[in-house]
Amino acid sequence: MTEAALSIDVVAVDKPPGMNVIIGQAHFIKTVDDLHEALAGVSPHLRFGVAFCEASAARLVRRSGNDPELVKLAVTNAAAIGAGHSFVIMLRDGFPVNVLNPVRSVPEVCTIYCATANQVDVLVAVTDRGRGVAGVIDGMPPAGVETDADAAERRSVLRELGYKL
Repeated sequence: MTEAALSIDVVAVDKPPGMNVIIGQAHFIKTVDDLHEALAGVSPHLRFGVAFCEASAARLVRRSGNDPELVKLAVTNAAAIGAGHSFVIMLRDGFPVNVLNPVRSVPEVCTIYCATANQVDVLVAVTDRGRGVAGVIDGMPPAGVETDADAAERRSVLRELGYKL
């Protein structure tokens, strides 16, 4: 058995502050169309762009969406990650919590690496065979442990957003 060389690239996701991104892995050329349909069914107000890196045949970055700027951002980030079967979804006027179940229900989706408005670094493993997402760095490390007052504030925010009674 021969040993393969391995390196890790760190790819910073390019997105404006506050914009949400979902990064995942799927397995079929139909993914980009099915993700589009899943997202479009969530809300008529949701704006999104989807890009999917094909892993064989033409090996194109497939794209779709309902907002040209978000499609362009998704394509730029997917191409920079460059990992076969990875996808990038850029969201505006909606949140990952509202779309994750429909995204997960797409039959081709294997993994969701992150869904966040934070700045994200994608760790990409590189071998002679290609590139694969090894993980993500999503946000900053904890600054402490929440107090009772912090927990009460968190619950208050969730009630204001309609997620708790």
